[in-house]
Amino acid sequence: MMHMMNGYGTFWWMMVIFWVGLLILGIYLVTSYINGGGRKRTPMQILKERLAKGEISEAEYEQLKSALKRDERS
Repeated sequence: MMHMMNGYGTFWWMMVIFWVGLLILGIYLVTSYINGGGRKRTPMQILKERLAKGEISEAEYEQLKSALKRDERS
């Protein structure tokens, strides 16, 4: 009888470890999604995205692109 109880105890601990691991994985995936997957965007990439979304005109894009290039050189 004692042997069977030990088997159930191991099963339950393995289930607890599984669910805790699954919870940690879920939290990691959600936070990664919220933070953009951990990838860093350069100022030029952000500028290109703003142009693509229509947030800035082509003239503003060119002006800001020139300013960014000047900043990189100095």
